[in-house]
Amino acid sequence: MTTLLLAWAITTAQILLGLAMLCAMWRLLYGPRAQDRVLGLDTLYVNAMLILLTYGIQTGRTLYFESSLVIGILGFTSTVALSKFLMRGEVIE
Repeated sequence: MTTLLLAWAITTAQILLGLAMLCAMWRLLYGPRAQDRVLGLDTLYVNAMLILLTYGIQTGRTLYFESSLVIGILGFTSTVALSKFLMRGEVIE
């Protein structure tokens, strides 16, 4: 019973995260301002990271956990760089 419940919960989470990725992609492509597009990109990488984590739980392999950690670090760095660029017009002072 618990294995079936876990499989059902992981599958449901992956489907909902996929829908959230579609919404973030819409925001990234059709955002009226650059800030909306940065927010869409930020949400997109967080959702991709969570999909990899749920897939890692489903398969039981640790490779997906490490990949999601790399996506998280690179996504945070790119969000900070894009935000700084939008505020000041330059990334490095």
